[in-house]
Amino acid sequence: MSAFIAAAGRFGGIAAIILLVIALLKQLIALVGFLMFAVKILIVLAFIALLLLVVTMMMRGRSQRRREAEEL
Repeated sequence: MSAFIAAAGRFGGIAAIILLVIALLKQLIALVGFLMFAVKILIVLAFIALLLLVVTMMMRGRSQRRREAEEL
């Protein structure tokens, strides 16, 4: 009977380690997914900021050309 308990203890320990590894991998996958989502959001925000900067520079250039034309 003690051999059965020892074998069950060993297999139980191995099963517990396997289940812990699986749980940690699930958490790691969730973390990587969240980080990828955050990076995508940052890229989109940077693109929008760049577009706004380009539009602002275009409008500023237009207003300067108008002022120069009025001065002449």
